[in-house]
Amino acid sequence: MKPTGKALQVRKTTLPVARPSIALALGGGGARGLAHILMLEVFDELGLKPTIIAGTSVGAVFGAAYASGLSARLIRAHTEETLGQRFEIVRQLLSARAEPMLKILNILPVRAALLKPEALLEYLLPSKVARDFADLQIPLKVVTTDFYAQEQVVVSEGPLRSALAASIALPALFTPVTLGGRLLMDGGLVNPLPFDVFGGEADITVAIDVSGASLGPGKHPQPSAFAALMSSSQILQRSIVREKLKVQQPDIYIDVEVDEFYVLDFHRFKKVLAAAAPAKEHLKRQLARILASHTTEALPVVASEPPPRSPPRKRRLPSLKRLTRAGKA
Repeated sequence: MKPTGKALQVRKTTLPVARPSIALALGGGGARGLAHILMLEVFDELGLKPTIIAGTSVGAVFGAAYASGLSARLIRAHTEETLGQRFEIVRQLLSARAEPMLKILNILPVRAALLKPEALLEYLLPSKVARDFADLQIPLKVVTTDFYAQEQVVVSEGPLRSALAASIALPALFTPVTLGGRLLMDGGLVNPLPFDVFGGEADITVAIDVSGASLGPGKHPQPSAFAALMSSSQILQRSIVREKLKVQQPDIYIDVEVDEFYVLDFHRFKKVLAAAAPAKEHLKRQLARILASHTTEALPVVASEPPPRSPPRKRRLPSLKRLTRAGKA
């Protein structure tokens, strides 16, 4: 009996790839935080979206833009335009770190507005950034500091821009913001890298640290009084981050090497991004590794096949010799 030659059809069933949920923490650091744009580009390039975002100071600003549905490419284009040509007066303020504060305020006709962080955000934020937390596409936690209680306050509902204004309200530059009956200011004073505010809301936590490291011994320029004042906040933030990491660590920690930049070096936008490029590639490798490890848990499942049927055994006829012997018997 010959086999029919029919090919057996095998049905393959592919389970959906189980991607991990990601909580993204964007730290504070003034102009160093421009590096966050590159980190957001990694998520877009890998086709990922964080499940939740937390941000401090400049990290909260970029986090809010991304949580509002803006792509990293649009955020980058808007930031380049803003710091390049559209708001020359703002650029002058942010780039004048070596000048005494009073001198800056005397030459700027809009000094009262620029001392209010809400007004500055109206200049800087893209128009498509949400006005309220409820309008965000990704949940967001904004870290601020209660001036009188001297403690962290995490804002996740209500007017978004007021929360952002409070989170960036660096002492000596901006006035504190009253929100919910509390006087709030720069979140970097208490939690410059808020990877510990999620409380198990995602499978993995990614933390982007732009607080910078020490430059070490060597010849360095003598800072002005104003530059020293601004840099003191970075020293404080770095110290807090170091102590936090001794107690708890995120699943992915990216320490962006932007140490050479000061808080107000926004005019060095392109150089900050260039310095952050290696950190971007490092983050991409780390995320790709985690995605690969989770993909193996959802490999294609092949439907079981029935065992092949054995061809019928041929009956062996007795040999002529055996028949002859049987006849003689």
